[in-house]
Amino acid sequence: MSLTNITRFFHRIFYYIRLSLSSEGQDFTTGSIRKAIFLLAVPMILELSLESVFALVDVFFVGKLGSVAISTVVLTESIITIVYSVGIGLSMAATAMVARRIGEKNAAAAAKAGAQSMLLGLLVSVLISIVGVTMAPTLLRLMGGSAEVIRMGTPYMRIMLGGNLVIMMLFLINGIFRGAGDASIAMKSLWIANICNIMLCPLLIQGWGIVPAFGLTGAALATTIGRTMGVLYQLYKLKYSHGVIHLKWSDFLPDKSVLASLAKVAGNGTLQFLIGSASWIFLARLVAQFGEDATAGYGVAIRLIVFFILPAWGLSNAAATLVGQNLGAGNAERAAKSVWLTAKYNVLFMLGVTLLFFFMGEWLVQLLNDDVAIRPVAVEALRIVSLGYVLYGISMVMMNAFNGAGDTKTPTIINLIFFWGIQIPLAYVLSISWKMGPTGVFVAIVSAESLIAVVAMWLFTKGKWKAVKI
Repeated sequence: MSLTNITRFFHRIFYYIRLSLSSEGQDFTTGSIRKAIFLLAVPMILELSLESVFALVDVFFVGKLGSVAISTVVLTESIITIVYSVGIGLSMAATAMVARRIGEKNAAAAAKAGAQSMLLGLLVSVLISIVGVTMAPTLLRLMGGSAEVIRMGTPYMRIMLGGNLVIMMLFLINGIFRGAGDASIAMKSLWIANICNIMLCPLLIQGWGIVPAFGLTGAALATTIGRTMGVLYQLYKLKYSHGVIHLKWSDFLPDKSVLASLAKVAGNGTLQFLIGSASWIFLARLVAQFGEDATAGYGVAIRLIVFFILPAWGLSNAAATLVGQNLGAGNAERAAKSVWLTAKYNVLFMLGVTLLFFFMGEWLVQLLNDDVAIRPVAVEALRIVSLGYVLYGISMVMMNAFNGAGDTKTPTIINLIFFWGIQIPLAYVLSISWKMGPTGVFVAIVSAESLIAVVAMWLFTKGKWKAVKI
């Protein structure tokens, strides 16, 4: 390849990167599928990459407070995943319905669907806040937290669950933007939220000048304030964006038919992720039986896993938008081609992560936390779980494809069978009955995730998702 051709190649790549970061409302029902994936995936990957940096920043500064603080965050975030599940479930419904209306070239209906999804999110958030603020100590006790963890973690959990509205809206409104093809706006909102958190986290945890050191509570304050800034940016863009979504006050008037359709998709979507989240809560509870060092090591490993998996989720999210818009345009075959090509790219990425974890896992753990007591558990978790990453990369894309089509029921059934019917019983037998300890939990994780990928591919090829109406 000549120097001129190389220059043209990189010029074209940079052109598409700039286009993906500046786009507001793209029609992905025609043209190159490869280009469509690229334009959607770049901002989604960058969005979730910084989200993963946010997770590492938290554990880095919290880690300086000791293993009790890390254990508190791990157990609290196991509960917070329920909030994430509800937010993601509502986000899936918003993405699927908005994308379908955009594919049908009905921007007004897309805006109304987005507004109605926000109404649902507000109602659910209020209920979670009430439970979280009043029952924080009880929830930590049920998770197996020690007396010290409950003492330190109660204010942290109350702030995180009490302020869950910003978590909910950050997910949900980004789902609206993704469905409209405005992935760059979704990216920028999370960047704002996470950059604010990264700046506030050390300040509020350790204190500086007139700002007192809040300790672990400071981490919760930094997270909540940062996400609030992200939501304010989202609301501004919904009002003043030049994209295809323009919300009016009348869009927020309850519409029974739209709410019913959203509730159906969101209900299965929320249940889908609640099943997975509840499974992770149970696994964290199992690991907690083997001491605070095991819990802390598991927490460090999970943060590293999230750091490297979130970009893959960003890539797989592109499949949801492509499926929704192309089904709305009546082009199911183009939707299917988009999914398989996205899966191919995700496999390549996850293969690289597998090699990184297997050969450099110990170095990564040491970089994040220098406590030698927790290192063996963290390294072992990385190496075992990463063995299923290639298949996991495929399942992420397939699950997002089902969700993008509005078929949230199929992934829900898959999760119920394999998380609760296989992963949890297997984790208990291996870790407790066979006395494998945390190792048994890690083996159960990779076993269940691999089986999910195989079944998801088989169901996707059957094509029933193409006939879903929302």
